[in-house]
Amino acid sequence: MTDVQGKRGFEELLGDRRGLLDAPHYRAQVEAIAEAIVTALRGGKKVLWCGNGGSAAEAQHMAAELSGRFLRERPGLHSEALSVNSSTLTCIGNDYGYDRVFSRQVEAFAHPGDVVIGMTTSGSSRNVVLALEAARKRGAVTVAFTGNGGGKVAENADLVLLGPDGYAAIVQEVHQVMAHIVCDLVEQRLIFEDHLG
Repeated sequence: MTDVQGKRGFEELLGDRRGLLDAPHYRAQVEAIAEAIVTALRGGKKVLWCGNGGSAAEAQHMAAELSGRFLRERPGLHSEALSVNSSTLTCIGNDYGYDRVFSRQVEAFAHPGDVVIGMTTSGSSRNVVLALEAARKRGAVTVAFTGNGGGKVAENADLVLLGPDGYAAIVQEVHQVMAHIVCDLVEQRLIFEDHLG
């Protein structure tokens, strides 16, 4: 992970972000993730998202893009973030520990053919790793949005969006752009191929 120290100006901060979005390897990753989500939704399955901190915010954001809408009018799609129910989070955290706050929900809600997406910039968030482990046991398709080499979460994912090495903000910015593209591709396929609208 990049060690960021000292005072830096606008140009240096902007330089951190140059070239991150034009890496060709993102295309195959994004298209594979979009295909998995489309397959699940066509089969009446759902998409579950999880993450911590900024990644929790991104998980909630992307769940909303699918359940509400992204750019086009169409029926809502079954997509939920596992970080939004404070009673559930505090109950599980209190009874089982914070490491289990997502995996316990996956045990309750995930079924074969669903897609479970874990977002972690480090790749080592224990509760996200356990969520994907639980999802695999339930027969769900597992997806990791990660960075910094992938970490443990990538080992438990069927599909990986591997962001750059660097501090969390940089990885999250790439995740947000790529996840928006995923949502756009999903919406296009369901509307223009399945005439969902």
